[in-house]
Amino acid sequence: MLNAYASSAIVAVSDLARARRFYETVLGLELAEGGDDGPLVFRTGPTHLVVYPSEFAGTNKANAVVWGVGDRIEAIAADLKTKGVVFEHYDMDGATYADGVHQMGDFRMVWFKDPDGNILHLNSGD
Repeated sequence: MLNAYASSAIVAVSDLARARRFYETVLGLELAEGGDDGPLVFRTGPTHLVVYPSEFAGTNKANAVVWGVGDRIEAIAADLKTKGVVFEHYDMDGATYADGVHQMGDFRMVWFKDPDGNILHLNSGD
């Protein structure tokens, strides 16, 4: 039923101005719609990421957004690190960890949080 329709990620934040600075400046996303009182809609590849104010911001303990960035994962992680992003380190059987990047075989993964604690995830998938 829904396989013919695009989907978008949606993330709750407590401070829209702070979130806009993070998503634009740190992550380099382009604002497509929105203003000072929300919601904000950012372009991310062929889809959109919607950021909206909510009293429940940061309460999700699982991945909120994932980007498949292919072989650019290490370069993107390095760039994020220069912008002050702190990476999460998860102990996973069979995974190694270096410079913010977890690796299991050929698959690589990075996790970090936005200012509200929403978990953002990059992986080497496409």
